[in-house]
Amino acid sequence: MKRITFIGTGYVGLVSGAGISDFGHHVICTDIDKPKIEALQKGQLPIYEPGLKALVARNVKAGRLSFSADVEASIRKAEVVFIAVGTPQGDGGAADISAVKAVAKTIGENLDGYKVVCTKSTVPIGTGRLVCDIIEKYKPEGVDFDYVSNPEFLREGAAVMDFTRPDRIVIGADSERAFEVMRDVYRPLYINETPMLHTGISTAEMIKYACNAFLALKISYINEIANLCESVGADVHMVAKAMGIDGRISPKFLHPGPGFGGSCFPKDTRALVKMGDREGIPIRTVKAAIETNNEQKHRMVLKLKTLLDGELKGKQIAILGLSFKPLTDDVRESPANEMIAVLTKEGARVRAYDPAANATMSKIFPQVEYYDSWEEAASGTDAAVIMTEWNEFRSMDLQTLKERMKTPVILDTRNVLSMEELREAGFRFDNVGRKKGTYN
Repeated sequence: MKRITFIGTGYVGLVSGAGISDFGHHVICTDIDKPKIEALQKGQLPIYEPGLKALVARNVKAGRLSFSADVEASIRKAEVVFIAVGTPQGDGGAADISAVKAVAKTIGENLDGYKVVCTKSTVPIGTGRLVCDIIEKYKPEGVDFDYVSNPEFLREGAAVMDFTRPDRIVIGADSERAFEVMRDVYRPLYINETPMLHTGISTAEMIKYACNAFLALKISYINEIANLCESVGADVHMVAKAMGIDGRISPKFLHPGPGFGGSCFPKDTRALVKMGDREGIPIRTVKAAIETNNEQKHRMVLKLKTLLDGELKGKQIAILGLSFKPLTDDVRESPANEMIAVLTKEGARVRAYDPAANATMSKIFPQVEYYDSWEEAASGTDAAVIMTEWNEFRSMDLQTLKERMKTPVILDTRNVLSMEELREAGFRFDNVGRKKGTYN
């Protein structure tokens, strides 16, 4: 049983800290954001993530998980210190690691004995060396430490399952001692024969970016294929199904839509391109994926304009789904953002509903009207746009939707509705990579 401290109680720190406490370790999640810590101490979570509240509550009750705003004391109490602070996009697309550097300084100043310092945050290649240099500069003489890169691979909406049942654990460590410590941290997974890859530090840092960029490439690729399918009269769903059956390709992330968003793919692809430019190794495929993704979001706006005969001003539009994916309240770089931005700029009135993300989106677009159901949001509208594939949108009663709307026009950017049922109900509609529909 280890004493472990996570610095940073955002998405990665909170899920990982709670998950490791569930492995039997004593974990302190610490943060300089005192109001957030106070809320966590009261059982109030800052994010929406299925299963997380129960995971946190169970381990707090068992005495394995606690929250503290005293970062310095939390470091001194730990045998393993995880860095899990944010690395947002900085100038020119590179990751901003200022928070990581600040934490490294604090760790160095509070190093009172041998500890393993482990970075969970997604950081550019070479950050490990920088963190070590900062800790060396500020730590007391004669006190030793080891550094580890341990990237996370958590999907929002499935993060608890991803942490407790991962495909693999990547441990970038130059020290065998540090690797053994980390293997003990993940002992329950090791016993269950979860693949545990021991790599160098730079290799571990690269693995995270390489994985995210590849998945982003798959999404942009299938979106371009979908757009071509529309032009030639093919069905992208059958194309993607046939592709996915091929074991070399797999069906994952071959789902056409309005483009990728969230906290990882947009930021990490841009950061990887920036690293390549810095090293003189242009990452052309990832650059193309970024361009395709931006164009795909804009293409959805053009589809809606076409359905409304080119006129948005004065129209009432229902936006159904605001988060970048279902089972999360995260709206960072969500495709809904660009749709709403254009609609409001061009004089449309937006009525929105999301099962989890109304509150988070209202901070970005306070002028939008938010409702507690799709029925309310769609009332009196000239068109409805499905932007997120929440299950309740898949099972919408189309007759009820039609009766609520002023005109039966719908843009299904996630392809969750049956085209046959839309035609039978008399909707004018469009989607992504399938045949367009008109009134019967």
